[in-house]
Amino acid sequence: MLPDVADEAAFAARPLDWVGMERIALPLRLPAQDGGFVQVPASVDVAVDLRAAEARGIHMSRLYLRLQDAFAGEALTPAGLRRVLQDLVESQRGLSTSARVTLRYEHLLRRAALASHHAGWKNYPVELEATLAAGHFRLELRFSVEYSSTCPASAALSRQLNAARFTEDFATARPLSAAVVGEWLASERGLAATPHAQRSRADVRVELRPAFDEIPLVALVDALESALATPVQTAVKREDEQAFARLNAENLMFCEDAARRVAAVLSADERIARFDARVAHFESLHAHDAVARVTG
Repeated sequence: MLPDVADEAAFAARPLDWVGMERIALPLRLPAQDGGFVQVPASVDVAVDLRAAEARGIHMSRLYLRLQDAFAGEALTPAGLRRVLQDLVESQRGLSTSARVTLRYEHLLRRAALASHHAGWKNYPVELEATLAAGHFRLELRFSVEYSSTCPASAALSRQLNAARFTEDFATARPLSAAVVGEWLASERGLAATPHAQRSRADVRVELRPAFDEIPLVALVDALESALATPVQTAVKREDEQAFARLNAENLMFCEDAARRVAAVLSADERIARFDARVAHFESLHAHDAVARVTG
């Protein structure tokens, strides 16, 4: 028999909230866009509580070994996560009553171009935290969506300068023809100023209702990108860039506007029990960022 000092009595005995490991490398099996499955690498944190005050430590190697094949054989689902957590608690022989796993991975989605027939892959960082405590299962999903934001104030100021130049250039021109005006608008003189725009990001955290046995990442990403209307692009030809410029002009946004668009999507989704979203516009005008946060 090999010695096991973890079975010895603990000094200054007391229960511990969480004990475990972080950054374990594991494969995850995820549903793919074509209806199949894809395996991706993940970084996993795992912990259990130590309710037995006199016990010196948990059986940590059991947590690691139970996790090794936990997510490779079937697609990731809330029901599967709950079974894994229950198995982790049972592996501790009465030392623990609760378990928690946090999975971090990157989800690739293929996105079509706006106008051309091209497409490209976009990466979405994802974090899932599943907890089983006193028989209650809780699942949080965190992810980010990047988009472009064009400042409404800057757009208004640019329009004023464009109008002033038009008045200056055509002050004595009578009559004006549509062809002449169109030619002027297409020339360098037709653009006196441009509004500032910047890459922006919505960081979203949602608690999912246990009644739904799915992880609706793709559906939520699709809904948020549709609501924001200007998600960053993958493959871009000139016609795609022009379409993107048009979308930005049609969707001028302060960070407050973007936060409300995000909240409207999340509050209307019956799979979500509660949400916390933070949007950040990484300013091209200022050296600081514009940020808004909304919960519901």
